[in-house]
Amino acid sequence: MSETSNTLAIMLFSEILGTDQILRSRLGKVLPKGMEISHFSVLNHLAWRDGERSPAQLAETFHVTRGAMTNTLNKLEWAGYIHIRPDWDDARRKMVALSPAGRHARDSALSTIAPMITQIVEDLGEDKARSALPILRELRNKLG
Repeated sequence: MSETSNTLAIMLFSEILGTDQILRSRLGKVLPKGMEISHFSVLNHLAWRDGERSPAQLAETFHVTRGAMTNTLNKLEWAGYIHIRPDWDDARRKMVALSPAGRHARDSALSTIAPMITQIVEDLGEDKARSALPILRELRNKLG
């Protein structure tokens, strides 16, 4: 790798990491009290998937350990946001589903986040935001 490529790579990843840090900080401030970004992410995923997922599938989706996902799921279950049941075909596994309270919490969180992220996209411009998506998706796929 040339020095120019190395510098470009460092600059690219520095921007991504910096953006991630700022975004997480801003999201953390507007999410409903007690809700963490990881909680919202799981609730949002379950709302979009509109079905059950195993904890292992969720851990794989979010690129976290099963232990980390179990911790998040325990907190969500305690809050009443998800239902965890045994897998009827394999008693060693569990299945996770969004509860009505979880859908409401996700919708409420989304309504608090939407103005902030919408404003960012408007400030950036729809064309720029749309053109960034394929690059970010490809980068995520290569890293995943």
